[in-house]
Amino acid sequence: MARGGFPGMGGGNMQQLARQAQKLQQQMTKMQEELEAREYEATAGGGMVTAKVTGKKELVSLEIKPEAVDPDDVEMLQDMIMAAVNEALRTAADTSEREMSKLTGGMNLGGLF
Repeated sequence: MARGGFPGMGGGNMQQLARQAQKLQQQMTKMQEELEAREYEATAGGGMVTAKVTGKKELVSLEIKPEAVDPDDVEMLQDMIMAAVNEALRTAADTSEREMSKLTGGMNLGGLF
């Protein structure tokens, strides 16, 4: 590499770029922690089943209304549980993606966070 470095990239510009990158990384880490601490809720079966997950994609609460329990139709209850949990997980993932995109200006950082 030439002694002067990259054309148009003085030493000050590289330091400034490095500081900006470090600041962005700190903001992304903070945002990730905030998103992981949030809880997301979804329902299925007209509110018969309610699932709550964290941003870490952990199920923390599952509520089933008594009238949703039909011993002759366990499959429907299973479907409602899966639908509520999956929707809560999708909401968590979509929110995380949307919030991180705001922070990165829409840049795709390839799953760094």
